[in-house]
Amino acid sequence: MSRRHSFYARPLLAAVAAVTVLAGTAAAAPSDASPGRYTATSAALDDTYYQDALGKTGAELKSALNTIISDQTKLSYSQVWDALKATDEDPANSSNVILLYTGRSQSKNDNGGSSGQWNREHVWAKSHGDFGTATGPGTDVHHLRPTDVKVNSTRGNKDFDNGGSELSDAPGNFTDGDSFEPRDEVKGDVARMILYMAVRYEGNDSFADLEPNDHVNNGSAPKMGRLSVLKQWSQEDPPDTFEKRRNDVIFEQFQHNRNPFIDHPEWVTAIW
Repeated sequence: MSRRHSFYARPLLAAVAAVTVLAGTAAAAPSDASPGRYTATSAALDDTYYQDALGKTGAELKSALNTIISDQTKLSYSQVWDALKATDEDPANSSNVILLYTGRSQSKNDNGGSSGQWNREHVWAKSHGDFGTATGPGTDVHHLRPTDVKVNSTRGNKDFDNGGSELSDAPGNFTDGDSFEPRDEVKGDVARMILYMAVRYEGNDSFADLEPNDHVNNGSAPKMGRLSVLKQWSQEDPPDTFEKRRNDVIFEQFQHNRNPFIDHPEWVTAIW
């Protein structure tokens, strides 16, 4: 852990725990959805983690956030398996994970490449910028999620947009020749993961400068679309308990950095 994070990560955890105890809720209980569960956490983050970003907008905000979230611990691609078992744990069954597109609860140990298993989905398609599974964007858990093997293959490297035909094996998800639309419950999650990647990877650490645009069919260019739709999804599907907990687990246990658009959804329109 970096010197910067060692300064405030533990006090922040203590503050979160104190709020949880006072609220009389367990960490995975559905009642964690109450706004008060996260209000104190956000205040603590603004006083520490985000203090250099507050009051800024546009390119200045994007640059400040890049500096903040680039301070992270990097995982190997094999370590991602164990990370996802913690970040995407089913709050109703600690032996399972929740799959992103299907919403299915599945055994943590039923992972691999066979039909019916779950594998590691790069929400920012790794071919968009050609970063593969190299340590960095290829292993950044903020945009890696457990997904059904077949659905992962169907999504492929398509950009995100509305429309298409519904997937019979993943109702609520739609696809056509050049885009993929996830189910309503995770549309905002997808948008905030894409925008996190655009802020984190700015081309100054040997990887491509990843940026959203308002197009599909981006191919191998370091672009992901469709930005106008992603912004709409972020507004229509604000961060829920599962997404907020996921952000906390990544910060506390693995990478020690955060997705700022989960903590401050309003920063989406402040930048784009």
